This record gives sequence, structure tokens and C-alpha cells, in this order.
Amino acid sequence: MAETVMLTGATGFLGSAIARALVAQGHAVVALVRPETPRGVLAGVPVAYVPGDLTDHASVATALVGCTAAIHCAADYRIWVPDPARMRAVNVAGTQAVMRAALAQGVRRVVHVSSVATLKPHPDGTAATEADAARVEEAIGPYKQSKTEAERLVEAMVARDGLPAVIVNPSTPIGPRDRRPTPTGRLILEAARGRMPAYVETGLNLVHVDDVAAGCVAALERGAVGERHILGGQDVPLGDLLAHIAAGLGRGRPVRLPRAPLYPLAVMSQLWARLAGGEPMLTVDGLTMASHWMYFSSAKAERVLGYTARPWQAAVADAIGWFRAEGML
Repeated sequence: MAETVMLTGATGFLGSAIARALVAQGHAVVALVRPETPRGVLAGVPVAYVPGDLTDHASVATALVGCTAAIHCAADYRIWVPDPARMRAVNVAGTQAVMRAALAQGVRRVVHVSSVATLKPHPDGTAATEADAARVEEAIGPYKQSKTEAERLVEAMVARDGLPAVIVNPSTPIGPRDRRPTPTGRLILEAARGRMPAYVETGLNLVHVDDVAAGCVAALERGAVGERHILGGQDVPLGDLLAHIAAGLGRGRPVRLPRAPLYPLAVMSQLWARLAGGEPMLTVDGLTMASHWMYFSSAKAERVLGYTARPWQAAVADAIGWFRAEGML
């Protein structure tokens, strides 16, 4: 049944894919968008825009007027930030504003787009599931901490206030329209440029962004209220990802480096970023996270949502193809 869906983060990487998936299913999309944000990734997609952002709680409520459902996708997704309080204002307080406005509006369903960052990877490298929830103090870095806190907030509102919210946990989306790009998109872009001669081994769960978007839309109808649903793809060692990119572009395989000696370089990289601006290429939190094999199972989403994911190689090809078409290569 077609609905009017309020979508946050519509001009972002995953959000723009969700907007397309919603329209393809016949839904009307109302997007909460900062006035200054470029909208090129939504060119040709019929979306109604409401000016505002997650830190302007009145604009969140305005965007929800007349909507019967909501997908909250917007988030500050960076591994390193100079001001963690700003990230928390978006990821935690912004989430609270969306959920409170959804309750006030009486929407039928809210999909909270969380992350596998709220889950604990298994030390032995086996796939984690929705049962492996992390506490805030167990999360590494401001991003994972803020996303975990936001997810726990949503769960509490479901239990206490009857919030009709479904939680989805994307793993590592990659693919087209990653204009910023995201941390993983940046890694793929730098590898495709030949600027990734070495790496620290870890494991990622790679998934095409459009498959995640389809899972988010499916959660509007079939998701279990108050429960998590991992939206992932395949578990891939980082070395295999980089080797695949290098082979496709006719380059040699990058060299694997030990992790421990890189921590002083990460500290220096972060210090330089604070002084000069921009983002460090190497971070302490990134190295610490790389010590875990971030593998996850989407079996529950497959069973409950009818979720499917294409091979990770297709997602990499689409990502590189889009970067090339945009002149970023």
C-alpha cells in the first residue's frame, strides 16, 4: 500500500538509494534536507523537500506532518571527528527528535536505520547476529558510541512509549552515488587510484547500497517492531577486496603491514588533521577497529524481510564505475 514517507538523510549515500527504492514501490517521499545541501544525487527522483535538519527539532516535526511512515537514515558517519559532541547532537539527539515527532504524529511505522556498529563482532571471526548487542561503553570511537546510544534510545521508546519502530542494521554499504565519500567508499576510491600500496588486515561485510535500501523499505511492511535486522552481504577480508580492485585495474596486490607500529603514525595523522583541517588517512580508532573481523549474518532479515544481497564484486564494480563517471578517477 502506497504511503507518504518522511525520510531523513535523503541526499546522502544510503538515503538517496532509499528514496529511489521508496519511489519505485509507489510511495511518496518527503525529505528533510538542509537548505545548503546539494541534491544532485536525487536528480530526476520525485521528492518533496522540507528545509531543516536533525538539530532543528521543530523542522523535524514539520516534515512529518501528513506522513504515515518514516525512515530515519540521516547520521554523521565519520571514523574520526574533531568534535564528538557535534556528532552526538546529530546521531543521538537528532534520533530522539525524529522518534518523538513520529509518536506525536501517530505514524504507522518508523524504520530506524542503525548500523552493525552497535553490535559486537565475534573474536573468533565467525558472523555476529542481532543477539550480539553492544553496550555504549563497549563501542569504539564517537561514531559507534553515538549510534549505539541512539539504538538503545529507540528500543527504550518502543518499550516505554509504544513507538512503532523497526531497527535495521546495515553492514558496510558500497556502490554508486557515494559522493562524499563514506570511509569505505574512500578506501575503494584510493585503491582504484593506486594510492593504497599497503594495508592492515581486517574483515568487512560488504553489501550493495541498493540492496540495503530495498531492505529498509521492506522493513516498513514486514519488520518486527522493536527488533534488529542486519542488512549485510558477504564477509570479505580487506586484503581480498584490495587485491580484487588491483587486479581489475592491472596493478600489483598491496602489501600487508603489521598493526602495532602504525599507532604512532595514526596519532601524528590525527594531530595534523586538527592543525590543518580535513580528515586523517590513518586514525587510532580505525586501527583498533581493524583488529576485529567485522563479519555479520543477515539470516534473520532474509527470513523476516525477504532480504537478498547480490555478490560483493558487483557492488565494488558499481562503486568504481560511478567514481569514474563522476571524474573522481
